[in-house]
Amino acid sequence: MDNSRTLSSRFAVGWKTRHLVVLIIAILGTYLFLESRNQWSPMHRWNRGIGDMSLVLVALAMIIGPLSRLIPATRGLIPWRRELGIHGVLLAIVHTSIILVGWVEWDLARIFGYALHPTGIYVMVQHGFGLANVVGIVALVYGAVLALSSSDWCQRVLGGPVWKFLQQGSYILWILIVIHTAYFLFLHFQDYHRRTPEPNWAQLPFLLLVAFIVLLQFAAFLKTWRSRRNRAPTDRAAMTV
Repeated sequence: MDNSRTLSSRFAVGWKTRHLVVLIIAILGTYLFLESRNQWSPMHRWNRGIGDMSLVLVALAMIIGPLSRLIPATRGLIPWRRELGIHGVLLAIVHTSIILVGWVEWDLARIFGYALHPTGIYVMVQHGFGLANVVGIVALVYGAVLALSSSDWCQRVLGGPVWKFLQQGSYILWILIVIHTAYFLFLHFQDYHRRTPEPNWAQLPFLLLVAFIVLLQFAAFLKTWRSRRNRAPTDRAAMTV
């Protein structure tokens, strides 16, 4: 028990330090993503590099919860979820801004899969692109709400139960992010009228990351269920004394 507390206390640092560390991780990670795609156009390099780093930060925040249940010594990491989530959302905002400026060029109809026909009307030409972006926009708005409420002040104003219920929406946010990312990794460039590109190196790491988080959450669920199941007979016996 003492060893667990000692290991856990090593992660216990102030919020300013957590923000600084996460910011450094975000910058270094984005740089590595950019360098891994030197052959891409600048817009798509920055778009995907920042988007991928946003995914990584949110994924790390999702890992901490079940990990702390499985390994008590890592409970000191729990406060880090706040900073990871906030910086993940900030990167997602930059990611969206790059798409608006460099990809759809502020033609908002294009972000939903429409294109301007020579007749002067907009027609749907990219159904999957539009749907994936709708999912991404919903995730961005939802993530912004979670990030804005990730403060002690909001926790006091909303009250513990309401604040906790709101923050549990991070699981919904993660699912939306996975759907949005999966489309652009596996489906967007498979249209019949486009040349099929080389496989994106991020496909396999993305699948492994998602699978790891699912398995981690399932393992944490089983441990919690078994713990409560084993505790139930003891509680009933205590009540009969």
